This record gives sequence, C-alpha cells and structure tokens, in this order.
Amino acid sequence: MTLTGTTVAFFALIVLLTLSLGYSSTNEYTAARVESCRGCSLNRLPEVKKFIFEDLPLYENVEFKPIPGAVPELVLLNKNDEEVERLQLSRLNREECNELLVNKGFKISRPIKDEI
Repeated sequence: MTLTGTTVAFFALIVLLTLSLGYSSTNEYTAARVESCRGCSLNRLPEVKKFIFEDLPLYENVEFKPIPGAVPELVLLNKNDEEVERLQLSRLNREECNELLVNKGFKISRPIKDEI
C-alpha cells in the first residue's frame, strides 16, 4: 500500500489536532487573581473598581492582590499555580469583567446583589 501526499498530510493533521487538544486540557484554569493598585488608576475606572471590591470576593478560587501602581489585570493560573494567561481589565465594564470570569470557568459562590 502506497501513501499519497494527501493521505500523509491528513494523518499529520490528525496527530497535530490530537496533540493540541491534549495540551489545551492541561491548561485548565483552577485559580485566578486580579492584580491592581487600590486607587490611582483604579479611581479612573469606577466600573472595574466596583467589580474588584464588590463582585470579586463572591467568586470561588479568585483573589485580589494589591500592587501599587499596577493597572488592573486578571491572571489565570493552572493547577500548579503557574500563570497561563494575563488579561487587562481596564477596557472592560463591570458586567464584562464578570462575564470574563464566568467564561473562563469560575463560579460565584454567593449571588451578586442587584443595585436598586
């Protein structure tokens, strides 16, 4: 049986897809932290500030780490507590910040109270 170039390319693609799927499953996010200053640039981002101080404490396995002068970033960690991804929050509003955490697989342990 002779393999054509197309057949070899097809099998190579299958192997690559299998390897990439296996690799991505090892990068599941198990924890996250938001790094930001407590004021400074955060005072110019009231939606992100509300997210950090009012919503973030409601999430499981997510913490806030204050860093003087830092812009707000979401740091996603794997099971070995290694950084996998880092995302800036400064362009997002409060709702988008919450959606981002939920889309990354984090759950709220207590419901967020609606503002009246």
